[in-house]
Parts: sequence; structure tokens; C-alpha cells
Amino acid sequence: MSEHQSEEIQQIEKLYEFSERLNASKDKSQNVEDYEGIIKMAKTSMKAKQLASQLIPRYFKFFPTLSTEAFDAHMDCIDEENIGVRVQAIRGLPLFCKDTPDIVSKIVDVLVQLLNTEETVERDAVHKALMSLIRQDPKASLTALFTHAGVTPTTDDQIREKVLNFIRDKVFPLKGELLKPQEEMERRITDLIKQSLEDVTGGEFKMFMDFLTSLSIFGVKAPQERMQELVEIIEGQADLDAQFDVSDTDHIDRLISCLQLALPFFARGAPTSRFLNYLNKHIIPVFDKLPEERKLDLLKALADISPYTTAQEARQMLPSIVQLLKKYMPARKTGEEMNFTYVECLLYAFHHLAHKVPNATNSLCGYKIVTGQPSDRLGEDFSELNKDFTERLTTVEDLTKTTMKKLTQGMTEHNKAMSAAKTDEEKATVKTKKQNTTTGLRTCNNILAMTKPLHAKVPSFIGDTNINLSWKEATKPLPSATTTIGGKRPANSNTGSGNNVSAKRGRGSSGMSNQLVNKAFQGISSHGGGRGGGNRRRGGGRGRGQGRGHW
Repeated sequence: MSEHQSEEIQQIEKLYEFSERLNASKDKSQNVEDYEGIIKMAKTSMKAKQLASQLIPRYFKFFPTLSTEAFDAHMDCIDEENIGVRVQAIRGLPLFCKDTPDIVSKIVDVLVQLLNTEETVERDAVHKALMSLIRQDPKASLTALFTHAGVTPTTDDQIREKVLNFIRDKVFPLKGELLKPQEEMERRITDLIKQSLEDVTGGEFKMFMDFLTSLSIFGVKAPQERMQELVEIIEGQADLDAQFDVSDTDHIDRLISCLQLALPFFARGAPTSRFLNYLNKHIIPVFDKLPEERKLDLLKALADISPYTTAQEARQMLPSIVQLLKKYMPARKTGEEMNFTYVECLLYAFHHLAHKVPNATNSLCGYKIVTGQPSDRLGEDFSELNKDFTERLTTVEDLTKTTMKKLTQGMTEHNKAMSAAKTDEEKATVKTKKQNTTTGLRTCNNILAMTKPLHAKVPSFIGDTNINLSWKEATKPLPSATTTIGGKRPANSNTGSGNNVSAKRGRGSSGMSNQLVNKAFQGISSHGGGRGGGNRRRGGGRGRGQGRGHW
């Protein structure tokens, strides 16, 4: 046996002696020399350090006068090069808090810094230590943990990402076990999440919103004010207090995405007014100046929100919608192009808004709907408006029917091509063409279903969900928790489920899909195949400071 091994054995034996005396003592605070001996041994051999790392936290509470010295010795073990010593010291950290809960925050801070390790064994030890602390004292531990989830001038981006990953992977899946008492802790973690949302990526915001909507306080039986609370969180991300700049495509993207994210809560009674006011005041007046690839997203969002408007909101929005509708419903024999999906979106929004305030269409479209209110304006002559509007409807129908015939012929050709296709690549190409043609036919069918009732002098407006918008797979109840969205930091983090959220339901179809659908229309009617209609989406959000990035 070498001299070193002999010395190491002696150190281990001394540590066991110190521990045995402390265990046997009825008043452990009298055994100061034994505890000092343990602290001293934490600075000797590797095996002694490992054992001391178990003993220092075990007796920590009995020696408050030695707390600083003991904790420093333990931290030296955590800084040790030997991974075995480090892991043992990490495992001992939660023990410091068992009877001294006032240091939970300090221990969490230490563990958070250790999340950045590249050693799997060490990282697992940190995860287990954090979970042990959260189980011991969920309120204090989660509060400390979430201080690292937000963005501050001193935030380390790598550490923040590790913390968010830990919250997502370890904390959120065990919410039923960890958040007790349930209502109190769900409210607490909701407040903590709100504090962390000042500057987040799209993926991070989605992660937090998905978690919030999974909590019982926001469940199916939650009162309307809880839905309003969630919408207010989303409104904060949408920057509805900001002055709108038409060149700020990040803000446009964030606004549209947040609007889509809020839809399930609108369906459950949350007010739509702030979003609608912003759209009506800032976005629709400059619609022509918006990037082409954003226009379709905006119109889809308008269509989606229209069923949840109040009568007052519908009355305010209708003039803008009618103006857009006239712009994209070509006049007869003008040779204007027609974007079929634009028209589908606008007709859908028009029907739902007009259903709420039918007499508002008297002065906008020349209809004669009597409600007995001064707003009927029946004494005024709007016949020219009615003539123009109905002629445009007829032109739309003619174009749509012509297009449907050619799409149907195209489908026949696609079916033949599918039979002839030999390679998987060829089959995939034909399948995509068939899917886009199917979507095009659904768009055309929807347009015809919505124009037909508008020819009457007193039309009937569709106010239900019988029309299934072409980009949606099927008519389904909106879920309580949705997909995607919004955020403000650059999309340089893979936290959450990622920023590639454009294909999720609630965001609209992907950019490539929209472009291909438009191709299905191109060249079919004498008026061309439609302008715009792209939907290229960029992930992410605003960055911090001057480095604000793109969505």
C-alpha cells in the first residue's frame, strides 16, 4: 500500500469517527470540533472530499456559526476537477435546505449555473437536485428558478436556454405532482411566467402558452375573465400599444400569429376589441402597402376572428371589409386579376360581420334591411352601390365557375398522371398537385356558397360555421390550448417545440403550400391566377436592445 493510499484511508476513518460522534450526540451543536474536522477533510484527498460532500450538508443546520465556512468548502468540492467529487457535492446541495429553507434561492442559483455542464452524469445530478428542491419547497424553488427564465441585462443566454429546457422537460410534465396546493401554485406559476415573457422567441412563447392553457385554472370550466387574462398576455406580445410601421414585417408577423393564438379564447368569450381596433385603425388602411406574403395571413386572421366579434365591433369593421371586398372582387370586363383565396376570406368575414348588424349593409352595399333603427337609412338612395356590388358578385361567380371546370379537368389529368407515375418522387409531385387542386376546388365551392345568398334585395347572411374555410382540414371545435406564436427575441433558440410553427393548425397553411395552391389557379381563368397569396413565415421574434431580430 502506498503512502498516499494509507493517508487516504486514515482520512476516511476520521470522517466516519466525526460522523459517528455527531450521530450519537443528543446536542450536536456541542460537537463543533467534529464538524470542523469534516470541513477540514473536504480539502484533502478525492475520496475524503466525496464523503465530506455527503456529511457537510447533513449536519449543516446544527452549526450556524460555521455556515459560511462549511458552504465554501462544499462549493470547493463542486469546483473540483474530479467528476466523482463534483457529482457527490451536487447531490448534497438539496440537503442544505431541508431545515434551512431561507437558502433555497441561493442553492437554486448554484444549480442553475451548473446546468451548463457538458458532462451527462453531472447534468443528470443537477436535474435531480433541482427536482428534489422543487419537491421540498415548490414555491421558493420555482420562484428562484424563474428569475433565470426572464431576460435581464445580466442574463447569460446559454444558461437561460438551459433553464427553459429544464422547465419544459422536467417541471411542466409533472405539474400535477409539483403544483400543490393546486390553485395557489397554478396562480403562482402563472405570475412567474408572465414575468418571464417580456422578451421571448416564438418557440418560447408557444411553450409557455401551451403550459398555461393546460392548467386547471384555465381549463374548460374556467370563467370568462380567465380567458381574458390569457388574451391580455397575448396582446402584450402583439405590441398593440406600439405605433404601427408598415415596413416592420416582424411586428406584422407577430400580430398575425398572436391573433391566431388568441382565437380559442375568443371562442370562449374573451373580448376581441383590442385586436380589432388595432387592425381597423392601423393595418387595414395600409393593406396595399403590406408585403404580399403577409396579406393572405392577415385576411385569414380576419376571417377567423369574424365569428367572435360583437355587434358594435362588426359595425366598426364592416366598412373596411367591404372596401377590401370590392377591391378584390373584379368589376365586369375590366380584366382585373382575382385572388380566389382573398375573396374567400373577405366574403367569410363579410357574412359573419353582416350577420351581427345586417342593416349596416344598407349604406355599404345598397341592401334594404329594415330593423326600425335610424341606422337603416332607408330614406337614402344606395341603388348604385347595390348595382356595383351585385355586378361584382356575378363576375366573381363567372370566374369561379370557369375556374372550377378547369380545376376539375386538371384533377382528371392528375389522376392519370398518378397512374402513370413510376417513382416515389413522381408520385409525391402528383399528390401535391392533387392536394392543391382539391384546396382550389374547396375555395371555389365556398365562394359560390357565399355569393349566392347576396343577390337578394334582402340577403341572408351566414352567421354559423357551416362554411369550412378551404385551408382548414375539417370543421372542428377550437381547442382550449393552441399552437404558436409569438415572441420578441431573435429566433436563435431551440427552446420549446421550436420556432418552425407555420405548419401547425391555427397558423394557416405553410408558405410553400399557399404558393402551390395559387399555382393551381394560375392561367385557369381569363383574369389570371391572383396576386400575392404567399405565406412565407419567419420564426423567432424581437431581439434585445438594438439586436432585435426577425420572426
